[in-house]
Amino acid sequence: MLFSRSQDKYYVGYTSMVLEERLRRHLSTHKGFTARAKDWAIVYSELFDQKS
Repeated sequence: MLFSRSQDKYYVGYTSMVLEERLRRHLSTHKGFTARAKDWAIVYSELFDQKS
């Protein structure tokens, strides 16, 4: 779960990537909802063996 202080919004998603790499992509090249802010920070995460 990401949080943007400037937008006062949370973003919930999942990834098979290393979490920090995924955040870097959200901050640099991502389009869509997370492109609205550049101050996203990881506020919560869980690790699972598989997506399903």
